[in-house]
Amino acid sequence: MVLGLLATFPLAEARKIQPEVALNAQGEKLLAEYTEKLETLGTEIAAGLPEVHAQKKAAFETARAELAALKAPREDDAEAVHKAYQAAKPLAESKALDSARPLIADLESFLAGDTLDSKLMKAAILRHGTPRGLAEFAQQGAEEKGLLDKLFADEALMKQILKSGGANGGEYGEAMQVYTAILEKSERAREVGSIFQRLALGTALQQPWLDENKKGSVNGVVHADHKNPDGQVARYLHYEKAHLAGELDPQFKDFNAWECRFITNDPYTNEELAWGREMLRNFRPDHITNPDQRWRYTRIVKSDVPYCSTRHDPSLGLPQQQAIALGGICGRRAFFGRFIARAFGIPSRRSTQSGHAAMNRWTPDGWVNNFGGWWSFNWCGPQGGEDFFLDSRAREHEESYMQVLRAQWIGDALGQDDVSLRNYGQGGGFWDGLAFYIKRAVVEDASLEQAAADAELAALSAEEARLLGESDEILGVDDEIKEIEIPEEDRKLVVGEDGAITVPAVACTGPKNNTEKVAFLDSWGGGMQIHYQRLGARPELLKYTVEAPAAGKYELTLNVSTVSEKYEVIARINRRAMVNTMLPYTKGSWQRTAPEIIELKEGRNTIQLTFRAPNRGVSIKDLQLKPMQ
Repeated sequence: MVLGLLATFPLAEARKIQPEVALNAQGEKLLAEYTEKLETLGTEIAAGLPEVHAQKKAAFETARAELAALKAPREDDAEAVHKAYQAAKPLAESKALDSARPLIADLESFLAGDTLDSKLMKAAILRHGTPRGLAEFAQQGAEEKGLLDKLFADEALMKQILKSGGANGGEYGEAMQVYTAILEKSERAREVGSIFQRLALGTALQQPWLDENKKGSVNGVVHADHKNPDGQVARYLHYEKAHLAGELDPQFKDFNAWECRFITNDPYTNEELAWGREMLRNFRPDHITNPDQRWRYTRIVKSDVPYCSTRHDPSLGLPQQQAIALGGICGRRAFFGRFIARAFGIPSRRSTQSGHAAMNRWTPDGWVNNFGGWWSFNWCGPQGGEDFFLDSRAREHEESYMQVLRAQWIGDALGQDDVSLRNYGQGGGFWDGLAFYIKRAVVEDASLEQAAADAELAALSAEEARLLGESDEILGVDDEIKEIEIPEEDRKLVVGEDGAITVPAVACTGPKNNTEKVAFLDSWGGGMQIHYQRLGARPELLKYTVEAPAAGKYELTLNVSTVSEKYEVIARINRRAMVNTMLPYTKGSWQRTAPEIIELKEGRNTIQLTFRAPNRGVSIKDLQLKPMQ
């Protein structure tokens, strides 16, 4: 089957999970037609292949067999067994790669050519979709068959689809339905090569069912996260609108269709995605501009989604609003991280680990793990983490990756087995095995397989990685408290026509700059704000000095953004009177607290704010003192 991403389990396994759809007379005819076409293509492709050096091939297969014979020890095996395996494995892997290199060199010019591409691509789709699966779809009517005919007639579209990972579960007809439905609703998606067209195609390939009740192909086993509650067309249009409004990450416009697969397939609603962007812009705008792109957006999980028992309270709002309000164990934290990254248009995927949940996400320097261990510890659906990481790195080298694809397509045409997605590099026939080692060679030659910055994470054990994911610690991050320049314009107190005094939150006399607990932030819409952080061991006082034009009673309110349940802030006036005010649960929007009546003297007054520990995070834009009539 095609592609390093979406090869499914063996067909027999798929049938156990998804029963076959009965074929009518037209379906039987189409099954025979597609079967004959695949056989004919296989014969023609085999005739066009170059001769492979027998001794080099034998050495390659022997080295692969020796590597496959190494069995990972059990946890309770003796230490000597573990040491022997750890010593033998890299040697066997190196030998297998070294044995592949002469074959890669011999076949490079052939695999770099596109002479057989038309036949190879058709064979790959027929093999991945299976003649039976395609017949099931096409027998529904002329419109359905026409979609497959259109696909097989469009070589540019076939190549873009196969480069992008193929249709989830081999459902090429269903993917064409989704893609066509999006194109009908969006003129921009019809602009071939645009981000809108790439997003439409990626959405259709990852979520190839317009009607969940009608799916029934023999290729029922699919990759994880393949649907969303709003439907693919509405989800695509949501992102099109958000991008045109400038709400998504600046890098969104450059993603290819393969990367777009991991953006639109979020299991939460469009309403939640829009809320997530608005919440972060108000509550923690610094996470949006974080220069460490491994943690851009997703650091909100470490800073504001506490690790605790998971509970639900519908009164707090949508599922992801509940998640940040209440906190939860690793699964809820990882789901929120994936959700907030996707909300801003960053490709992300789930990462299952033994007894733990994490996530993978795109960065300009390659895909990384958040909240968990190294790639060898995680998997997503049928695919192991190491296989995904290798494939994602190899894709950065487009010309070489086309050689990978052609080798895979040849294996498909000849009916050879695939290399295992879960067991890194294991199994598979000659051509798919060669494709795997082309990826290994490309990545190794580019020195990209393991960045130095990831070495510390890669060295962790599974248990250490789990504990790291459950904590608020981040490896390799500079947590030095940096000073920020606060313009005088943002510190000015403003007196309105009604005598109300607005005090910017950053106009405090103490602290005067960032501390472990208090962060001075640039607000998303202009100006500045203070964020009183959940993390940080030492409580802080926010101190303000206010010149009152006249003595008397004033209504004190704070303009705040919160994401958690109500808790108190204590205001101390002139070191004597104290008032407690309850911070509202604003779901990340800006809202004023209920007014508290205080007395100010004419001239200089001091106001101190403190928050009861343990506190949750709160952003403060300003304080307002309104004289009572």
